[in-house]
Amino acid sequence: MEDGDKPVEKTPEETKEYSGSGMFSGEDLSLSLAVRFGMEIYEELPPAKLPKAFFEKIPYSFAKNNVLLPFKFEEGEVFVAVADPLALEPLEELRMILEEEVRPVYCPKQIILTAINEVYNQEEGAASQMIADMQERYDDGKNEGEPEVYDLLDRRRDQAVIVKLLNLILTEAIQQGASDIHFDPTEDGLKVRYRIDGVLQLRHSPATEYQQQLITRVKVMAKMDIAEHRLPQDGRIKLKMGPRDIDFRVSTVPVVGGERIVLRILDKGNVILGLDSIGMLPQVYESFTNMIKLPEGIVLVTGPTGSGKTTSLYSAICEIVTDEVNIMTIEDPVEYNLKGIAQIGVRPKINLTFAAGLRHILRQDPDVVMIGEIRDVETAEIAIQASLTGHLVLSTLHTNDAPSAITRLVEMGIETYLLSSTVVGVMAQRLVRKICPHCKVRYKHTERELTALGIVASEKEGIEFYHGEGCKECFGSGYKGRHGIYELMNINSAIQKQIVTSADSIALRRIAIDSGMVTLLHHGRELVKQGITTVSEVLRVTRGIEIGE
Repeated sequence: MEDGDKPVEKTPEETKEYSGSGMFSGEDLSLSLAVRFGMEIYEELPPAKLPKAFFEKIPYSFAKNNVLLPFKFEEGEVFVAVADPLALEPLEELRMILEEEVRPVYCPKQIILTAINEVYNQEEGAASQMIADMQERYDDGKNEGEPEVYDLLDRRRDQAVIVKLLNLILTEAIQQGASDIHFDPTEDGLKVRYRIDGVLQLRHSPATEYQQQLITRVKVMAKMDIAEHRLPQDGRIKLKMGPRDIDFRVSTVPVVGGERIVLRILDKGNVILGLDSIGMLPQVYESFTNMIKLPEGIVLVTGPTGSGKTTSLYSAICEIVTDEVNIMTIEDPVEYNLKGIAQIGVRPKINLTFAAGLRHILRQDPDVVMIGEIRDVETAEIAIQASLTGHLVLSTLHTNDAPSAITRLVEMGIETYLLSSTVVGVMAQRLVRKICPHCKVRYKHTERELTALGIVASEKEGIEFYHGEGCKECFGSGYKGRHGIYELMNINSAIQKQIVTSADSIALRRIAIDSGMVTLLHHGRELVKQGITTVSEVLRVTRGIEIGE
């Protein structure tokens, strides 16, 4: 037995052996029974050393339902981790499946379930391989000169293939950290693309003959009308992947080549909430935290779609939620359920719009109101009135930078004197891709890059630039993961005066920078200096913004 595989022996005292008094948890009792039966105890499981053929014989549902997992073969026996020492029947069944002697060892239930998820979640490239096999079978049949004849009442064969292919695509996208899956019909066939770290990447190209079957399967799962091909449709899919609950928001639109489908992945287990974990600079974090703890006023978060605005608002709410504070939200749609918070989803079909929902929220005695997005003057006016009557309002806008949010509200028709007295802060944000740590290398920067970032001659010494060369871990992109960059405009007296005089975004930006505002470019420059991201990434997300420095 290798050193890393040694079981952790426990004394009877450590196992809290049952003595007829006191309360016992199920896991305590299982551990005590394991010790009494003389079973080896593993607090952690080593990586599985068995060949893939072993796990192909054992269905995932069998391993999960019985909470058992074989993990090594030694001296003619298969070592099997179990959570219930009394469950002998599954072990006998496993012995018959494997045609080998099995040796049960005890391990906590959660450790086994995590290991099961890892073992059965490693089909890398399976979707690509399956598409290749499907194409090969199609080509072989085509060369025979006769069309394949299908029984219309026997859909098991075709359905099984398409169902398995779609499941592999969904699994692969989740494994690779995609936020969206695009099914694009073209003249050459269906293009399957994943949006990873904000950038679309082509992954698969199933043949044209499988296009309609895949799209129909998605529509069935999303409970859409499969007979409707002329109108856009929206739906939702709820799936489990091991212990993770994953939602997909599905949208279809008719295009020239057929129907185009986009699935937005809402992985609840992958979202990180908390202002201290979303990458703010210390001074921005401190100032923003102070803003959201004010009893009244409007705090806005701006940026394009996919820049992390909703995550920032959720993180802000998590920072201030207590039993003493009544927090209510109205969103389109509700992406993540937050404990202890009343969340309302917009439903335009029954006239539950942002404005209508917001009016009813204000009759529910809220302290804090979160509006998913201010889209029209009616919603903006109600938000203004809510802040004037003693509520803290959090919301988002689609503008390039922080000062432009004020200009946008004025263009909607909001009076400048109302904005100057209600808006307490505006935060603009973007997401930049982080350099992949597995292929990160140093390179010689150019003068043009330094100028673009606004780095002056006195700052050049000691700065080292990095980029990713591209590897298997990052799928050749050179990037893995994302990091937020932020600029926060505090509405001080100087900015209030400027808003009343003229809500010109350039003038507001100049005053904000003079007052100490850290710009998006400045935050991006700091990340480049720290070797977290690249110059091209920072320029990609900040291009078109007036620097004003």
